Amino acid sequence: MTVDTIISRLKKCYPPGKFNSTDPFQVLIATVLSQRTRDEVTDRASEKLFAKYGTPAALASADAGDIEALIREVGFYRIKAPRIKEIARIIDNDFKGRVPDDIDTLLSLPGVGRKTANCTLVYGFGKDAVAVDTHVHRISNRLGLVMTKTPEETEAKLREALPKKHWKHINELLVRFGQDVCRPIAPRCSICPILELCPGNKNK
Repeated sequence: MTVDTIISRLKKCYPPGKFNSTDPFQVLIATVLSQRTRDEVTDRASEKLFAKYGTPAALASADAGDIEALIREVGFYRIKAPRIKEIARIIDNDFKGRVPDDIDTLLSLPGVGRKTANCTLVYGFGKDAVAVDTHVHRISNRLGLVMTKTPEETEAKLREALPKKHWKHINELLVRFGQDVCRPIAPRCSICPILELCPGNKNK
């Protein structure tokens, strides 16, 4: 099994670009909102939020109650509302309205962990980074690319295992693959494009 073969086959099924790089601020805030929330719910809430408050300055000056109302669908919205308002304030005041493009500074923002920071680098700036969410962590271990217990360990091991040219694509590929085929429960192995490469395949 080679990493290049896995990536090549998945790219044929899921051409990169569905998760287009866009405004770094909106990527950052949307990723914070996505924590413990389904993608479709995050998308709806983000669209409503950015339609009214699309810049750091606008969100920083927004009424907290109004923010809550706009993102009410997402999990823990009462916690996330003041958090994203504070992130916006810091970016507006300390970084002149520009989202920082290095991971250490991103990690200094409230509520921003490694997944959120790396997603911002990948989708907001188009940088080479390994963004690990539950799909990436689960599938990387299922495929035997890594043997890890936490997303943080998975990120570190994937940085070693993957050629750098694949870093910024691995999140989108495994997220889409995980939603469509390699599900946590009852994976659709009968239509898997990399079935014979999976250590868990008993029929190889």
